[in-house]
Amino acid sequence: MSKSNATFRRSHRGAQEAGRRELISRSLQSAQHCLEDQDYGTAYAHYLLVLNLAPELKTSVKETFQFTLFKWAEELDSLARIQDLFNCYEQALELYPNDEVICNSMGEHLFRMGFRDEAAGYFHKAVKLNPDFADAKENFYRVANWLVERWHFIMLNDAKRNLTYLKAIENAVCSGCKSVLDIGTGTGILSMFAKKAGASSVFACELSKTMYELACDVVAANNMDREIKLLHLKSFDIEIPKHIPERVSLVVTETVDAGLFGEGIVESLIHAWEHLLLQPKPKNQDVHSNDYGQVIPASATVFGMAVDCKEIRRHYRVGAHEVAGVHLPHSVKFFSPMYAFAGSEETVEPYTTEKLSRIPGGYVPLTEPFQVMTVDFNNLQELKSLAHRKPWKLSQPVTKGGVLDAIVVWFVLQLDDEHALSTSPSEETCWEQAVYPVQGLPDYFVKAGDTVMMEVCCQDCYLKIQKISFLTSECGMDCSDRDDMLSLGNEAELCNALASLQTTSKQDEKGQVCVLESTEIALLNNVPYHECFRAAMGEVLSSLNPSKDLESMDIDRYGSGVNLQESQIKSSLDVVPDPLYVLDVSEGFSILPIIAGKLGPVKAYSSIEKEQHQAVLNVISEANNFPKETVEFWLSHLEDENVVLQRPKSDKLWSIIILDVIETSGLIQQEVMEKAAISRCLLQSGGKIFPQYVLVYGMLVESQSLLLESAVQGTEPTLGFNIAPFINQFKVPVRVYLDLSTLPCVPLSKPAELLRLDLMNPLLNSASREVKVQICKSGQVTAIPFWYHIHLDEEHSLNTSDEFSHWKQAAVVLDEPLQVQVGDELVLDVQHHKSNISITVKQ
Repeated sequence: MSKSNATFRRSHRGAQEAGRRELISRSLQSAQHCLEDQDYGTAYAHYLLVLNLAPELKTSVKETFQFTLFKWAEELDSLARIQDLFNCYEQALELYPNDEVICNSMGEHLFRMGFRDEAAGYFHKAVKLNPDFADAKENFYRVANWLVERWHFIMLNDAKRNLTYLKAIENAVCSGCKSVLDIGTGTGILSMFAKKAGASSVFACELSKTMYELACDVVAANNMDREIKLLHLKSFDIEIPKHIPERVSLVVTETVDAGLFGEGIVESLIHAWEHLLLQPKPKNQDVHSNDYGQVIPASATVFGMAVDCKEIRRHYRVGAHEVAGVHLPHSVKFFSPMYAFAGSEETVEPYTTEKLSRIPGGYVPLTEPFQVMTVDFNNLQELKSLAHRKPWKLSQPVTKGGVLDAIVVWFVLQLDDEHALSTSPSEETCWEQAVYPVQGLPDYFVKAGDTVMMEVCCQDCYLKIQKISFLTSECGMDCSDRDDMLSLGNEAELCNALASLQTTSKQDEKGQVCVLESTEIALLNNVPYHECFRAAMGEVLSSLNPSKDLESMDIDRYGSGVNLQESQIKSSLDVVPDPLYVLDVSEGFSILPIIAGKLGPVKAYSSIEKEQHQAVLNVISEANNFPKETVEFWLSHLEDENVVLQRPKSDKLWSIIILDVIETSGLIQQEVMEKAAISRCLLQSGGKIFPQYVLVYGMLVESQSLLLESAVQGTEPTLGFNIAPFINQFKVPVRVYLDLSTLPCVPLSKPAELLRLDLMNPLLNSASREVKVQICKSGQVTAIPFWYHIHLDEEHSLNTSDEFSHWKQAAVVLDEPLQVQVGDELVLDVQHHKSNISITVKQ
């Protein structure tokens, strides 16, 4: 009986194994058929079955499984089946937990959906699994800029700031504050200061998952993880006794931005005083601090100053009325979002930020510095009254004539009675200043003796300076926007104002407001850019239409119709010529299609998406006497907006395709070479891609500023605390949005051509190149700034480092400075992968 049972079991196991192999074989065949039919969902299900039944096949089917997963994930994404998408990736990572390609792809989906913390984790893991995986490295660098903002490095390297905070915290703890709460702890440095000063209990909260985990690592590395309790919470969500046992005697925080209130310090301190802090110390009473609560910083004084600054002006006001032959009508009003949405329910940050000491072209003070307001962070009633306080008016005499471009703001942060930090533009500080650009005035020229006026309020967590205008010294005329025009003196001025108001209102009925980002306004102000495109497009269109003089067909820019030569040409032709097709797929607001439309029989297509921008382009077209069909909006012709590059018509090809190659940040646009490959297939004979090629230039420099802005430099600036190794995990090798004209640096070599990106002739491209560079000055190489010469053709090019450029520059920062001597020759290994440029130095 036992022998027959054993034989039966062997036979049964054999049959099971044969069945398993048969099922695996059939499933593999079915998966292959499904892939051929592009049925990726069913193919994915078959591969899951195969890999669960036969783990030994993981290596052999890995690449095909990855392909199937990614295709199925794309379908799920397009169908908005987000949970199913993530379920698929979780299943895949159970099968391939250490696969860097799947980790990276999972991170890409998470990042696109706004889960930046989670995406960073997957990108970081992919880089750890394969440090040479270029896609994952590029993704991690991009997300690192979101998760750990660059100012963390600058502030941690600011030894003066760190020491001032340490001294103030020591004073508070020595005077009796033994329990401390650090709100918005970041790396945990203020908490460690409190513990070092002798606080008996220290709590710290941080909302960002990435920064919270970073703080945990930092505190543990400094042997304080048992003494500092870290909370992954907003301070608003802290409860007693659930998270902290009782009210604390000291709150420390640096949740301030360049405009002081922008990170919510007022709201968080109101909550802290009401729920987390002991009652404030009575004024003028000598009592023990341990029985009362206090805040560091104790108070702040905000200062302002009116300035003339060409760089701010060109980013916030359109100065030209004509650009490359295109008339910009007065009925179109260009504004930035911070001006356009002022007073609306939409919350828009009411200022930008600049480091005025490094702004290109500098600035000229038009007034003396003046006090805007003070705030006492240890006074609950004052904090609560800020949000409800009515706007108040300020006026300041003009001391020097010029153009009223902005009100700049800074503050002095009084940590306690002895210690203060200033963010003034005249101080050596890690801080930038808040900038409130002036917009919407009929005139911006002020003279000494005029009076600058403004309204100040605290609203939506921001300090707002609005309704900026000026009063002339001669007649007291108020130069402001029309909402304030009725604040005039005598009857004659009032009548003039009403007449002006009436005229303006009529114009506005036909007018059009256009809200542009600052980079788009700077582009519109970049006259050489548009002139260069007009000349290059004119040559291509002339070569494709040699029987016509395109310039003679330029539409009369101010008349009511076409010019005389065009009328004569049209009257002599019985047949209207087929138009030449031009496609502009550059990002943001662009008038290049209108410039192209003025060059002859052209059908120009714009890829502008925003309805407001389309309406403005139509108004400009009408003002330039264009027939309505001359400029059209390409996206309205597409069934799939994701496939922008396709033929204009089934039987037509493009004469010119304009691509955005360089981001305003100074980096190469993503997927630009792939777009160029598609574009080449869509051009008629003799047609061109603009630009045709791009040359990357760079030079070796010594710049301490770039080092301090890119990584924490050891333990000295952080006063002996070990923070650098942890936050420097999030350093990125390339710094963006630089202005080389004002970057504090010493050039150690002449500019050298590093790389060529040819969009018309891919055979001239190389993914890597070695470049020899001669050292012309001794020093330490710390960085390699780079910029671009954008060649529309051989004769017409744009330099992204020019003073008129709307582009910024970028720089590769070396991990370790390199000592060099005059006459040395270095070899640079230049690599280009997708949009990422990497440069390493070989000695």
